[in-house]
Amino acid sequence: MHSRSCLPPLLLLLLVLLGSGVQSCPSGCQCNQPQTVFCTARQGTTVPRDVPPDTVGLYIFENGITTLDVGCFAGFPGLQLLDLSQNQITSLPGGIFQPLVNLSNLDLTANKLHEISNETFRGLRRLERLYLGKNRIRHIQPGAFDALDHLLELKLPDNELRVLPPLHLPRLLLLDLSHNSIPALEAGILDTANVEALRLAGLGLRQLDEGLFGRLRNLHDLDVSDNQLGHMPSVIQGLRGLTRLRLAGNTRIAQIRPEDLAGLTALQELDVSNLSLQALPSDLSSLFPRLRLLAAARNPFNCLCPLSWFGPWVRESHVVLASPEETRCHFPPKNAGRLLLELDYADFGCPVTTTTATVPTIRPTVREPTPSTSSQAPTWPSPTEPTTQAPIVLSTAPPTMRPAPQPQDCPASICLNGGSCRVGAKHHLECLCPEGFIGLYCESPVEQRTKPSSIPDTPRPPRLLPLRIEPVSPTSLRVELQRYLQGNTVQLRSLRLTYRNLSGPDKRLVTLRLPASLAEYTVTQLRPNATYSICVTALGAGRTPEGEEACGEANTPQAVRSNHAPVTQAREGNLPLLIAPALAAVLLAVLAASGAVYCVRRARASSTAQDKGQVGPGTGPLELEGVKVPLEPGSKASEGGGEALSGGPECEVPLMGYPGPSLQGVLPAQPYI
Repeated sequence: MHSRSCLPPLLLLLLVLLGSGVQSCPSGCQCNQPQTVFCTARQGTTVPRDVPPDTVGLYIFENGITTLDVGCFAGFPGLQLLDLSQNQITSLPGGIFQPLVNLSNLDLTANKLHEISNETFRGLRRLERLYLGKNRIRHIQPGAFDALDHLLELKLPDNELRVLPPLHLPRLLLLDLSHNSIPALEAGILDTANVEALRLAGLGLRQLDEGLFGRLRNLHDLDVSDNQLGHMPSVIQGLRGLTRLRLAGNTRIAQIRPEDLAGLTALQELDVSNLSLQALPSDLSSLFPRLRLLAAARNPFNCLCPLSWFGPWVRESHVVLASPEETRCHFPPKNAGRLLLELDYADFGCPVTTTTATVPTIRPTVREPTPSTSSQAPTWPSPTEPTTQAPIVLSTAPPTMRPAPQPQDCPASICLNGGSCRVGAKHHLECLCPEGFIGLYCESPVEQRTKPSSIPDTPRPPRLLPLRIEPVSPTSLRVELQRYLQGNTVQLRSLRLTYRNLSGPDKRLVTLRLPASLAEYTVTQLRPNATYSICVTALGAGRTPEGEEACGEANTPQAVRSNHAPVTQAREGNLPLLIAPALAAVLLAVLAASGAVYCVRRARASSTAQDKGQVGPGTGPLELEGVKVPLEPGSKASEGGGEALSGGPECEVPLMGYPGPSLQGVLPAQPYI
């Protein structure tokens, strides 16, 4: 009786404890992690009421919350992270977050907020990260963030701001104002001395004020992409600690001079993609000795001789070129659309021999294109169209006496090696080449049989030597180096071997450094059934120049599967499947023979019993157990007992009740394949 009276109180206490544990997690939420509540896609218009008071992280994103009631966050003194992103909140009552004295992370991204007042974030003295992106904020009252003394990150991208109030945030490290409508930022508006990353992309800025970055001595990451800057801002030169600079999308910038980026020796990443650049400064390596990433895609590059340095510099340096498939030439027409990294030295129209040193120092003048006044735009003659050109006579007059071409007719620096551009009779652009040069753009020199010995030779472009390459396997190629080493006169220090896949989507150049003592080298880890270009260059010792480059192409064979290995493997793997039927057949034969012998013996015993006057068959063990009912005296089974040998029920008893091992008991333990 005593145990029965104590049972109901114990059950009641257990139910109370279980009920309290279930109620500690709000409905529609998950509380798998300690002191963390996840309410994802809960579809509730208000903040859940039954959140445990010891919660540290509260995630209520994508819930459809429209309003925040005053006092909804009361009773959470330990809350440190609050995620209210992807809701429908339109306004924030003043002091709504004041009870959250320990809050350090607040995410209000992707709501419908319109205004931030001075009372919105009152009491959040320990707030470190505030995310307000992708809202509809149009107005921020002055001093709305002044009370946030410990703020480290402030994100306001993708809003509708037109004016930014002064920001006084001494500990701020990241400020994101991207994709608002702020056409100008006044000097002194950013009182954020310790900011490291500043993102001003897509604001519509036409210029950067000289004093805008005056107090930002700790700035490392600057993003001014997708604005309307017309030239390189001079204020950038004072940012000595800058490591990342993004200028992409300022399509009005048509030229970058070395002095525009002087002093940025710590720069590691530079993005000048989608501008209007026709050339790049040739001394990028000296301007940015620590540069490791360069983006220059979608620029109308004029692939002439002043840009011939770019490809070798990218291939031989440690700089990674972002989006090389979009870094193409626009001019001249013969190179239009070609990848800048795939052009050879001769494709840029550089002179092979020259007697003056002033050509490399001339930089092309970048001009804004002017609409032509003629009704028909000048075009270049087709390479297949026969053209007649009068004999070119070198004028003795200085270059300034020649008629200056009109900018609207001839692009700047379109003719090479001092040639002048004119519009022909068929409204085609033609280049008048000086003595010693021919070609559509005066790019090819006339070979001279005799040359004065007093004129020093100018280094010619590398002459490609044949290289013997033979396939070894579908993933490797053997390169013979002995013949190349024997024919090289340079004092060798090492060899540089480069290869690329010409038939695959990834055509990046791979560079290997090899010792000069190798007679052959096998390039491995290649793709089967692909075409590879392999080049070898001898590297001299000390200041000895590089040797001539030897190149060759070879195809890796297709991976062919052997016709014998799969069969052998199939036979070995299917060995149990072949043995099992054989064993089953043997067992069935043994059982059939045993049954036949048994039936014969029973038939003989039955005939003997009939001779002695017995009725029915002898009593067997199955019949004693009641499995089989004994036949009555005078039944038909006693008649013609010998005929039951062929298929009677007594012949089936041994076969159906055979207690021997099953078929599975004799199979090998090896699993099937």
